[in-house]
Amino acid sequence: MRWALSNGHTHAEHYPGPLHNPPVKKGEAHKGHEPHAHHPKLQHHFDDMDQQLEASTLGMWVFLVTEIMFFGGLFMAYLMYRWANPSAFQEASAHLNKAWGGANTVILIVSSLTMAMAVRSAQTSAKPKTQVMWLVLTMIFGTAFLGVKYIEYSDKFTHHLVPGPHFQWPGQYPAGAEIFYSLYFVMTGLHAVHMIIGLGIMATIAVMAWRGKFDGDYYTPVEVSGLYWHFVDIVWIFLFPLLYLIGAHYAAGH
Repeated sequence: MRWALSNGHTHAEHYPGPLHNPPVKKGEAHKGHEPHAHHPKLQHHFDDMDQQLEASTLGMWVFLVTEIMFFGGLFMAYLMYRWANPSAFQEASAHLNKAWGGANTVILIVSSLTMAMAVRSAQTSAKPKTQVMWLVLTMIFGTAFLGVKYIEYSDKFTHHLVPGPHFQWPGQYPAGAEIFYSLYFVMTGLHAVHMIIGLGIMATIAVMAWRGKFDGDYYTPVEVSGLYWHFVDIVWIFLFPLLYLIGAHYAAGH
């Protein structure tokens, strides 16, 4: 179907989108028909860089919602078993090293700061070296976190506190303590896996930053990677008091 316009030109109907303008002829650029320039990183299905950033950010938030539901199931299991075994959970928690747990909390909080600075440096078109510096600092803190977890896990294996046939508990509630450490290893282990994935993402982003891929117009990968990193940090903020601090009252009474 073709439609006649008042100026005598005809255009092919393209439903549901708008009518297309006729191709620009040579010599008509000065009349205001010059095509718009596109950023080399702009994908063809987006109108501009802002729309591309918003879509990418929304996609990451949708993914993080699924992660929240995933960890939410583990938190619910923790609450149910803790309600059924309050004394056992307090007794088992008292044997965790709160100093190491607190150190890891500080480490991740600082890593969130360096991650935010990495995003900011990309947004302000900072030099590639500056962007890489913040990303590498973030990776260093993430690696330090995993190092502390290795120390804690090694201690649990040494003292036979790993759930299974060789689990040994010197306290009053061995069955409840084994349930606690089962949840401890599942929850902190999955968190550590997410941290390892985050380090891989940061390494990839750092290589891209070193090659000068990011500036004030294009920093989407850094932005969405930062959201993932902050999510991993927030999960630990919940794990630390639930696992490490509930035994403080029990330890004080004994």
